Amino acid sequence: MLVGDENGLYKNCLLAVLFFIGNNVTIVYIFLQLLIFCKIKFILKVIKKKGGLKLEKYKIAVIPGDGIGTEVIAEGVKVLEKIAHIDGSFAFSFDYFPWGCEYYCKTGKVMDDDGLERLSKFDAIYLGAVGAPNVPDHISLRDLLIKIRQGFDQYVNLRPVKLLAGAPCPIKNINREDINMVVIRENSEGEYAGAGDWLYKGKEQEVVLQTSVFSRKGTERIIRYAYELARHENKTITSISKGNALNYSMVFWDEVFSEVGKEYPDVKQYTYLVDAAAMFFVKDPARFQVVVTSNLFGDILTDLGAAIAGGMGLAAGANINPEKKYPSMFEPIHGSAPDIAGKGIANPMASIWSAAQMLEFFGKKEWSNKIIRAIEKVLTEKTVLTADFGGKASTKAVGEEIIRQLSLLC
Repeated sequence: MLVGDENGLYKNCLLAVLFFIGNNVTIVYIFLQLLIFCKIKFILKVIKKKGGLKLEKYKIAVIPGDGIGTEVIAEGVKVLEKIAHIDGSFAFSFDYFPWGCEYYCKTGKVMDDDGLERLSKFDAIYLGAVGAPNVPDHISLRDLLIKIRQGFDQYVNLRPVKLLAGAPCPIKNINREDINMVVIRENSEGEYAGAGDWLYKGKEQEVVLQTSVFSRKGTERIIRYAYELARHENKTITSISKGNALNYSMVFWDEVFSEVGKEYPDVKQYTYLVDAAAMFFVKDPARFQVVVTSNLFGDILTDLGAAIAGGMGLAAGANINPEKKYPSMFEPIHGSAPDIAGKGIANPMASIWSAAQMLEFFGKKEWSNKIIRAIEKVLTEKTVLTADFGGKASTKAVGEEIIRQLSLLC
């Protein structure tokens, strides 16, 4: 008997197969391999039931937010739950928070005063979208998104710009492999530091000061992170700045990039002014592999990157605290899209891609890759797509199709 259980399942199966196939050694061998596989699965289940195999548990704080955020995040959660179920070695628990513009209209706060303290107990944050026409953007953005990024020192904003198989591209005569970069955006200071003043408001001599903040620590750590990634993946690195016009902040940035670069002689290094880089993003995206840039420039360039790589429906982003002292946050970057909110037609692919980023952050790169392959399968088959990709499918239908394709890959 190959495996001892109360029903003698494996022994009975083997005897039955041998009866039908006779002495066909090849078929017997294949069947034995299947039995061994079943044996392993059976043993793992027994161990789990007896508490001998520790199940990894990840606590996720979900902030669906506003507009289509609630719709697309629901599909991402389903994907994560499905993967955990298939894998069996880890599990997710999801706690939901009602923060956002609707919450602001009810309470006068986009997020509760103790929001960061409550979120700090989680392994990751999964954000839908924030923004509404009746709430000023600087309030919704700064009082939730930027507050979390800065409060949890999520200094790495990691945005993939990759043209997936089947995704549309506005650039003619482009090879899919030519658009495959990752943009590392400084995420904690720079132009979004929030420093400045508004003097003599409403008077003739009114003056507004918006001060960028570039610290040695902040600049060096983001550049070093990008160099490490480039070295690990054997890719080139490109720094994007504007040192010819911003004679303090960007000259400093360029100097730090050069200083850190001396520690990475094996990494091929390039620098571009931001206006030239924007042009080459469109004319020759193949020259970019790992890109590192400031908060503002990264914010603008990654939207351009999304435009050449299928659109905002495929734009995912991760806000990372590499040291894992605080939770990291994962989000689609398409915004709340109030014009289509509630219609059930939003594209959930960016939200699901950001879930893939979360899995990679947790060390589940194989599952992350499978999610991308499932998305590509849906894109190439073109039978279940939302309106932005020329289809008529609902948000829920696309999410379900990605899960179906994911199951086929397993």
